[in-house]
Amino acid sequence: MSLQPPIADTDLRRASLCQLLHWLAAGRVQPTMLAEVYLKAIERLNPQLNAYVEFSPAMTRDQARSAEHRRRERIIGRLDGIPIALKDNFDVAGLPTRAGLPYGGRAAEHDAHVVARLRASGAVLTGKTNMDEGALGAVTDNPHFGPTHNPHRRDYTAGGSSGGAAAAVASGLAVAAIGSDSLGSIRIPASYCGVFALKPTQGEISARGMIPAARWLDTAGLLARSVDDLTVLLQVLAGYDADDPRSRRRRVALSPPDWEPGKLRCGVLPNLPALGVRPEVIEVFDAALAKLDRELGERRKVDFEDWHFARGRRAGLLLMEAEMLVTFAPQLADAEHPVSPRFRDLLDYARHKTAADYAQAERVLDAAALKMRRLFAQVDVLVMPTTPQGAFPLGGPVPDSQADLTSFASLAGCPAMSIPMGTLPDGLPIGMQLVGARGSDLRLLELAAVWSATLDAAPEYPVLA
Repeated sequence: MSLQPPIADTDLRRASLCQLLHWLAAGRVQPTMLAEVYLKAIERLNPQLNAYVEFSPAMTRDQARSAEHRRRERIIGRLDGIPIALKDNFDVAGLPTRAGLPYGGRAAEHDAHVVARLRASGAVLTGKTNMDEGALGAVTDNPHFGPTHNPHRRDYTAGGSSGGAAAAVASGLAVAAIGSDSLGSIRIPASYCGVFALKPTQGEISARGMIPAARWLDTAGLLARSVDDLTVLLQVLAGYDADDPRSRRRRVALSPPDWEPGKLRCGVLPNLPALGVRPEVIEVFDAALAKLDRELGERRKVDFEDWHFARGRRAGLLLMEAEMLVTFAPQLADAEHPVSPRFRDLLDYARHKTAADYAQAERVLDAAALKMRRLFAQVDVLVMPTTPQGAFPLGGPVPDSQADLTSFASLAGCPAMSIPMGTLPDGLPIGMQLVGARGSDLRLLELAAVWSATLDAAPEYPVLA
């Protein structure tokens, strides 16, 4: 019998995935007990945050009991007993996949690829998280399921479209979460909520069973409370899937974390104010760069005169809106469960565009890929703020520029991360974005771990006790 004192519920909800794996292995906590801690927190705090739109205590407890049995039998998976949330655009067998829309139709017959991998690893699924309607937005103020509140300040946005997932992780209602990222839907809420996020290289994690926003942009994305947690999740979820036409078959392994300290070539943008980045964000970013002076290696200003961030975002939005006309055709025709006027208006915009307009937007993908090749021939990593602004009040004006800085990596198919870099004058967190060449996911994770340790800017979790 262990003589160590029991671990407080708040400490269990504050702990990283890796710390919890250690405590589980040491027998200091059992999967059923851990599940109960998170279920109680969800039942108590979700009415305030609205991070989850669906959760089943019976399902979660059943999975936790199975994890506990496997641990007794010493036949365990990589994530056995770890509570993980899923954005509500991933299929979970037996549950509807609503994607933020008012009617989910029949329950999904099969698990999405990432869900199957999570189950195989022993993860305990806590439920489905709130999102923007159809994943078309960056606020998570859903007209059918209500807004998700930022855990740092109620009545402020958590970002989107994976806002519920980010809020769940920041508030200790899930150890980690799986969301989707098409133009920044993982990184934007990570920046606003003060958590860590990875959008992997396009095709690194199969998107099969995820409701598409734009297939050439969509990636499954990861949210957690530490960089190490993201590394574990990537190792569990990455891999070739023959049933996903965009799955990436690697002839060689992911680029190893082999950058030498002091020899890093770090690219920075020369004129953030011209890109619409708010002065208070620039101030925090500059302070973070100063603190990372040694870790940045050789800092190079990179030329982005040939890339217009806002135009790139708008091209990506047109690709999303056009594809959603096909994806959500049944929901658009369902008069009994109508979509919101805003969502219908956004898709009608694409309906009135021509095939030539779509082709012109699609060519932006080629331009982004070429820009990426030229960029990463000169530097190893591009660093900039994740978002041009911090979180803002729900119900007020929504800035058009939220995805301006995140869209480039999506259009180019690059891996990108958001890590907490500091606090704005209003007390809310803000993120720093790292972008690397295709396949450099592990390198980015290593770099993010070093930079995060130096910055020490992550807020204390859980935000809500």
